[in-house]
Amino acid sequence: MAAIAPYLWLGMLFAFPFLLVFKLSLSDVALSMPPYAPKFDPGNIGRFVRALDLDTYGRLVSDPIYIKAWLSSLKIAAISTALLVLIGYPIAYGMARCSSGSRQLLVLAVTLPFFTSFLIRVYAWVAILKPAGILNAGLHALGLPPVAVMNTDAAVYIGMVYAYLPFMALPLYAVLEKQDESLIEAAADLGATPFRAFWTVTFPMSLPGVAAGALLCFIPIVGEFVIPDLLGGSSTLMIGKTIWTEFFNNRDWPAAAAAATALLITLVVPLMLYQRQQARVLR
Repeated sequence: MAAIAPYLWLGMLFAFPFLLVFKLSLSDVALSMPPYAPKFDPGNIGRFVRALDLDTYGRLVSDPIYIKAWLSSLKIAAISTALLVLIGYPIAYGMARCSSGSRQLLVLAVTLPFFTSFLIRVYAWVAILKPAGILNAGLHALGLPPVAVMNTDAAVYIGMVYAYLPFMALPLYAVLEKQDESLIEAAADLGATPFRAFWTVTFPMSLPGVAAGALLCFIPIVGEFVIPDLLGGSSTLMIGKTIWTEFFNNRDWPAAAAAATALLITLVVPLMLYQRQQARVLR
């Protein structure tokens, strides 16, 4: 019975909602409430099924707005993930190599932002990056010209790196902290410099942590809505903002559902490939 509980949980909180969204993506826009047709009719299921179609998915691949939003999301997610690896790896490495007494404090420092609301943290960056914000006030005090960061891709990258840095640093720390330091000593005894020992021993062994952190960051960043909406403004186009616009502004629920379904299916593929690779490594 205990083994069935996880499947029931996934069925109620994932499979059933996904089926509802998928069914909605096969519907058409209608001037009604809710604004789609057909609606489920237990008394005439055959007619209901025949009324479903794939027209909305056809719009996704033919409308340049959806294609541009998807490509922009992939670009922003890829660049943000690369920045997170470059910044998070040194942080995780320093945490793993410091004294055992300091590690707990450093782990607490990395996880400390989670004690504050995500929305409040993003709004804090609005106060920092806006034209009359803290950043330009500091530059003015130093006699430097102001910079226009707000409502640009740079602001989005800053917000992404800040928000998702713990998701990159913690998996890396978990892998680096478990590495046997005697392997580094053995490499040094064989004549390897510290730099070469890092690239030939430490880094290859930490690749599972890099892959785990990259997936934990890349997947939610692709569908991110709050950060590009508050920091990027109207100039930043991402699939999360497009889904929100279709659902609330245009009231095109089938289009929003189709975009969300396509996003989920696309992101599940690399996750399944990663799990298959990890299973092969563990054999």
